[in-house]
Amino acid sequence: MGAIYQSISVNQISKEQRWDVPFNVELKNLYENQVQVVTIEEISRHLTNGATPLGAQFLDEGVHFYRANDVKRYNLDYFNHKYISKEQSKTLKRSILKFGDIIFTIKGKVGDVAVFPENQEESNINQDNALIRLKEGYDPYYFCGIFNSKFGLNQVKAFATETINPFLGLGNLKKLRLPILEKQKQESISNKVKQTIDIELKALLILKKTQTIFYQKLGIDFSKIQKEKYYSVNLSDFAKDDLWTPAFSYPLYVNTLKEIQKKWQTVPLGEIATVKKGDEVGSDNYNKYLDKKDSDVPFIRTSDLVNYEVDQFPDFYVPEEIYKELNQDIKAGDVLFTNDGKIGLVAMLTSQDKVIIQSHIKRLRLKPETKKYNLTPEYLFLVLSIKEVARYQTERYTVIQSTIPTISSHVFDIQIPILDKNSIDEITKLVKEAFELKDEKKKLIKEVREEIDSYFDI
Repeated sequence: MGAIYQSISVNQISKEQRWDVPFNVELKNLYENQVQVVTIEEISRHLTNGATPLGAQFLDEGVHFYRANDVKRYNLDYFNHKYISKEQSKTLKRSILKFGDIIFTIKGKVGDVAVFPENQEESNINQDNALIRLKEGYDPYYFCGIFNSKFGLNQVKAFATETINPFLGLGNLKKLRLPILEKQKQESISNKVKQTIDIELKALLILKKTQTIFYQKLGIDFSKIQKEKYYSVNLSDFAKDDLWTPAFSYPLYVNTLKEIQKKWQTVPLGEIATVKKGDEVGSDNYNKYLDKKDSDVPFIRTSDLVNYEVDQFPDFYVPEEIYKELNQDIKAGDVLFTNDGKIGLVAMLTSQDKVIIQSHIKRLRLKPETKKYNLTPEYLFLVLSIKEVARYQTERYTVIQSTIPTISSHVFDIQIPILDKNSIDEITKLVKEAFELKDEKKKLIKEVREEIDSYFDI
């Protein structure tokens, strides 16, 4: 392929004070095609960053508190964020989120943009995020689509400081440009972005409903299991176990499993599923989104398991040759489970997910002989998403190797309760419905990205 040459006027470079080629070329094309361009400052009626409350202690419930790593392109991570108290949130009232607000990451992985959905509980943001509230007549969903595209990301790259921890100050954020395309194109982008958010929330609502059904079918009142702060263990108990940690003998974890086993048969995960570890590819093979080839494959780390799925836009991509060489044999319906680092995250793959998983993630696939239990991948996924089943057991088995938490080979020992066939079938049907929606959402996001790139000839 021959070299492509573009000329940029000295006046434009002087005016923008940016030498970045993609940024200047795209801006030049907009001017030549007489597309109206406005800055974020011009279209914002409220623009601020968040803050972390002084001396804040994060809570198990309260006001949702989103950090930069909780903001993904198009959607928020609704399960791994922190909580602060209502009193603390009131001291940060300038960054309390409202329906239609834009959340824009400005530190770390800069340039991820999401729209705050309707009918959400009180939420706030930390200092690594900016809140943008648009003036009347400007569409947050169109804004979200544009700035999550290559056009938007090229701008962010041009204005952000390139350090170990990239940063986009509010002053530079205000200078970013939003092209005002024809009304029909704006509506097409806006409708698709809004659909992706609506579909995701519907899928998560179905999964929440399914978890409630599981609890009902299980028939155990977990609130009656005492949370003892002080406890003792017989020395003889250590003789049969290879873990001498306080968490392994913690009565809440031990008694919860005993209550489940009183009512239901349980089987170890290693008996019903093949467990395959992911791989490390070396940071030299990492490519970021703007630098990757079309054939590069997403490299999924523990931080890329979001809302029970793999992030469609992870931090890194690797060459397809490595994907073929590793031959991880990953396919739709496989369950992923993290056993190192951030332990106990679970996800299921859809037909849109062609990925490589890192070594901290296990791929779970049911063995053929589990038909006698009427198990399905969807049921296994759902059980592993239940706190009293999976998280309590992983907490028991967690140890620190060097500086990284791990459950090592004890992933095989996690006990899976086997409900009756009708309950498993009901759960399976609902989980399938949820992941069909997630698959539809991923197709739609790919479609809107390609549509926007075509408008800018990227």
